[in-house]
Amino acid sequence: MLEEGLLKSPFSLTEARVIYELAHHERTTATHLGEELGLDAGYLSRILRGFQKRGLIEKKPSETDRRRSILSLTEPGKEAFAKLNAASRSEVAAMLNELSPVEQHRLVEAMHVIEELLGAQPEHKAPYLIRPHQAGDMGWVVHRHGVLYAYEYGWDEQFEALVADIVAKFIQSYDPKRERCWIAEKDGENVGSVFLVKQSKTVAKLRLLLVEPKARGLGIGTRLVNECVRFAQQVGYHKITLWTNDVLHAARHIYEKTGFRLVHEEPHHSFGHDLVAQTWELKLAGPSTRASRTGRS
Repeated sequence: MLEEGLLKSPFSLTEARVIYELAHHERTTATHLGEELGLDAGYLSRILRGFQKRGLIEKKPSETDRRRSILSLTEPGKEAFAKLNAASRSEVAAMLNELSPVEQHRLVEAMHVIEELLGAQPEHKAPYLIRPHQAGDMGWVVHRHGVLYAYEYGWDEQFEALVADIVAKFIQSYDPKRERCWIAEKDGENVGSVFLVKQSKTVAKLRLLLVEPKARGLGIGTRLVNECVRFAQQVGYHKITLWTNDVLHAARHIYEKTGFRLVHEEPHHSFGHDLVAQTWELKLAGPSTRASRTGRS
């Protein structure tokens, strides 16, 4: 940044930034550039005059306001930008090549944090999406359950083995008409999961509800459970049951809020701890009841 020519080019940092803006606007004005970049009008005017003398930009009178000129890059200007862009990519690539894939991921995450803390405007998009499972998701479910439950509750590897067994059986006997796995995704990363599996012709079982710590507070857990309830009603189950432990307070709160009722408790020793197992159930409305509710709404 402090070198006389940015990226070993004949352009200063400010000049390169102006070229960048011109390259990303097919047609713009000096006033608009100054507002976007926060540049003094006189300073910007000198830069643009220099560009014009070097044949990098062309100015044409505005069709709507003859007092203003429309600016655009010429072919030499576009070539100059292409060289700057390629040099920038090459310099960044050289820095990133010194880092391992894990370190590169950490760097990108850290840059996201910097943007948030320094007030970058958030993108206008949905905070997360819910989608069906795809290749690689089962391994993620096992891994994240193992890591998070060890970190948050101190559970040993036997819990990870249990999760691995559950997802293996799900894939091996998967019935797409009666069973589902939903994955919550945020910014291209998996941040949550839930499964609904067939226990009998009329009873479904909710399993492996998980929300990553960084995605909590967005309503993802409730949304995942509601997807299970909606699907179970749609395919004709009469009841949903689930097994959990009393220490999982956040999950229990979601179940209770959704309408599940605690029907059984039993102490047990599992995953290296003394726990209290709980069975919760939700009776589903029949077709006539659902229809009447729809009519009332």
